[in-house]
Amino acid sequence: MIAVSNIELHFSGRTLFGGVSFLINDNDKIGLTGRNGAGKSTLLKVLKGIQQIDGGDIMYPKGTIIGYLPQELHSQSSLTVMNETKKAFELATQYMAEKEDIMHQMETRTDYETDSYMDLINRLGEVEHQIEMHDGYGVEEQTERVLKGLGFDPADFEKEMRTLSGGWQMRVELAKILLAKPDLVLLDEPTNHLDIESVLWLEKFLKEYPGAIIMVSHDRSFLDNITNRTIEVGNGDIDDYNAPYTKYIELRKERREQQIGAQKNQQREIAQIERNIERFRAKASKATFAQSLIKKLDKMDIIEVDEENASAMNLRFPMTQASGKTVVEAKHISKSFGEKLVIDNQTFNIDRGEKIAFVGKNGMGKTTLTRIMVDGLEHEGTLKFGHNVTVGYYAQHAADSMDGNDTVLEVVDRVATGDIRTKLRDMLGCFLFKGDDVFKKVKVLSGGEKGRLALCKMILEPRNFLVLDEPTNHLDMMSKEILKNALKQFEGTMVIVSHDRDFLHDLTTKTFEFTRQGIKEHIGDITEFLEKKQLEDMRLLTKKDEVKKPEPKAKLQDTSANIEQKKDKDKEAKKLKAEVDRCEAKIAELENEVAALDKKLQDPIQFQELVKDTNFYTNYEKLKKQLESEMARWEKLSEGL
Repeated sequence: MIAVSNIELHFSGRTLFGGVSFLINDNDKIGLTGRNGAGKSTLLKVLKGIQQIDGGDIMYPKGTIIGYLPQELHSQSSLTVMNETKKAFELATQYMAEKEDIMHQMETRTDYETDSYMDLINRLGEVEHQIEMHDGYGVEEQTERVLKGLGFDPADFEKEMRTLSGGWQMRVELAKILLAKPDLVLLDEPTNHLDIESVLWLEKFLKEYPGAIIMVSHDRSFLDNITNRTIEVGNGDIDDYNAPYTKYIELRKERREQQIGAQKNQQREIAQIERNIERFRAKASKATFAQSLIKKLDKMDIIEVDEENASAMNLRFPMTQASGKTVVEAKHISKSFGEKLVIDNQTFNIDRGEKIAFVGKNGMGKTTLTRIMVDGLEHEGTLKFGHNVTVGYYAQHAADSMDGNDTVLEVVDRVATGDIRTKLRDMLGCFLFKGDDVFKKVKVLSGGEKGRLALCKMILEPRNFLVLDEPTNHLDMMSKEILKNALKQFEGTMVIVSHDRDFLHDLTTKTFEFTRQGIKEHIGDITEFLEKKQLEDMRLLTKKDEVKKPEPKAKLQDTSANIEQKKDKDKEAKKLKAEVDRCEAKIAELENEVAALDKKLQDPIQFQELVKDTNFYTNYEKLKKQLESEMARWEKLSEGL
């Protein structure tokens, strides 16, 4: 367990954390949420020890290992993907190397009777034990399993790290963290560079992960399926909810309603105090009373209502004239990059009004096909647009076409027409450009900021066919909701490349699945597609695992021997039942003791007293181990019963 107590952090006069305290338990799965810039990523860096704090303490049990995945990574390593990933097994690798050295010495030396040779044999036993402890013999198998789960093909294992894109480098870093099995895993937007299949694999892996996890993610489904706790960061403090993201939203709404009621009551009380101060201030006999009221007012903690997190701004894509019935007609499209064939002889049509999701593993041609459609990327076959088709295209690299000397506000002002011109700053705020951010020049923006600006600009331009490549990367929950609502109201045709299930849900009407065998069309949105895929996979699994059912055993006759046997079993069952009851009582007692200590640890004053006791954490961990032992015993007894 990790205890965070009264941490403080200030940036340029702004309080990011002002006395924040919370506990991280062994198996917690925590989602961090809050507005952009509230300090979520900074909190992860604080926990990792990358960011220094101005005050407070973070108490880690001795030997705690922490894994951290940042949002961006650029490696110039010349190691292969496989060898870079194996660095997760540093200790196991060292022991394997030592074993090889010992074995070589034993083969070449002949002084079998000497003490030093006996020491070598003893050391070999110790090294073997350490290799088994660190699963050294399973390094290759585990590494391959995780890399494949994250979307790597065996052919990718020998590629050098520096030749990979930032997204694939992030996957290698994530693989290293998962294989190292740290006590606490810190993940900052882990799904940004993953396709849907890899997201589903990672989701399953993290759900079963035995350690603690804290993650920042804007994928609601991902958070809901993994986390059991949500910490909201904002206004220099945190709010801790013992619930996954969707339940947290409900609880937050209830809390906000309570805050509004309490705020109204407080405002009435303040107004009454101010009236009394004015009444009694001028009277000499009441001057002292008036002063006490002023002091009371000064000491009062003003109740602040949490900022509304709903998408109050209803954006709409402006429509131009309708297109013809056929929007895209593609015949025998093929595309290769060198010897790698990405798209092979594909023929399809996209009709007016269709909203299509492009999904599938990375490298299967999703982005390539969008570039063929929009950028005119060189290819084989023919691709034609229908009558009156006007294309709006969003991709990260599309932002590069903007003038670097324009400000953020100038970029959108150039394309805006009509009433929306009066709401440009509000609109930019929806895409996370707040306050003076709108006066930043495009050339100083980060890649994520440029992408958000390009998306905002596209919303203002009249188009009847939208092509969006990963539009939700770098957007927070509120911005995604605003964009999704705008796309749902869009009356034209649309293609979206995305891995965000929650964003795609109830938005698209057809799914194009990109596979090695080509593009497969599925009617329905992403939820229907995933349900269908799961059913198909389960059918395949059932087919593979089909075995002949064993013949049912003949029913035993109730002989006297069988009756005696039954009596013995009943007697043993009663004995086991009594043991289970005793074990359950002990578990309840231990759980109460642990809960009482947890409550004390969460109280800043009691926490300071507890940490003075040098034996506290030893006793605390001993108590938890005792609880684990009783739980294991209960499982064994219950199984026997």
